[in-house]
Amino acid sequence: MCQLLGMNCNTPTDIIFSFEGFAKRGGVTDHHSDGWGIAFFEGRAVRLLIDHKSAVDSPIAQLIKTYPIKSLNVIAHIRKATQGDVNLENSHPFMREMWGQNWVFAHNGNLVDFAPSLTGGFNSIGTTDSEAAFCLMMQQLRSAFPAASALCPPAPQAIHAALAKIVPAIAAFGTFNFCLSNGQAMWAHCSTQLYYIVREYPFSTAHLVDTDVAIDFTEHAGRDDRVAVIATQPLTDNEVWHKMCGSELIRFHAGAPQTHSLLAAGQN
Repeated sequence: MCQLLGMNCNTPTDIIFSFEGFAKRGGVTDHHSDGWGIAFFEGRAVRLLIDHKSAVDSPIAQLIKTYPIKSLNVIAHIRKATQGDVNLENSHPFMREMWGQNWVFAHNGNLVDFAPSLTGGFNSIGTTDSEAAFCLMMQQLRSAFPAASALCPPAPQAIHAALAKIVPAIAAFGTFNFCLSNGQAMWAHCSTQLYYIVREYPFSTAHLVDTDVAIDFTEHAGRDDRVAVIATQPLTDNEVWHKMCGSELIRFHAGAPQTHSLLAAGQN
């Protein structure tokens, strides 16, 4: 299956260090070589980069490793195809607009016999179960807040409560690990495997699992900086990563988990 990487911060931060190790899993230290992508929220805009090539072969991935794009929310994905051909339209992350906000989603897993009824507000471009699940989530979120608009979008707490009702029915079809963000917060759902770490003062040195690279965060971070990193598997071997529980949904804001919810099992 695929692998996820998310970052949520209280001050704009680049993801070069984490991405250096994560990209190695796209064909060097792991077999996720069926495309990759990354999305950076910058103000109200999103810089979305995808490629059907593996992360280790993509010139765009090399750019990310050297270009310090700073963002409060980042979602990255490396793909091992289970449904859909290897092409651009099936590459994660996926993006849609709702309430005047860009929403970005990436999924790790496989949803079996998943064919949701999409009413037309949100439609799939590719042929993956992942994009169909994202469209259904957006459709159901919009239905949950019929009075919401760009001038008056729902609060993150209300969105979290709505997602806690929406997600279990989708997860009932299989494995549904995902990262989702609207630029205001980030939601991570663990179906089988997802970890996170919060880096804050006092900072220390971190060493990557997938390549012999280390960084001393005391030289790069301010005393008040805080960064949460979410990943399918821990990216470093000398830090304590928190393993999320199965069916757990966490909302991250300003570099820290804000709301934890254990979701009830959904029904097919």
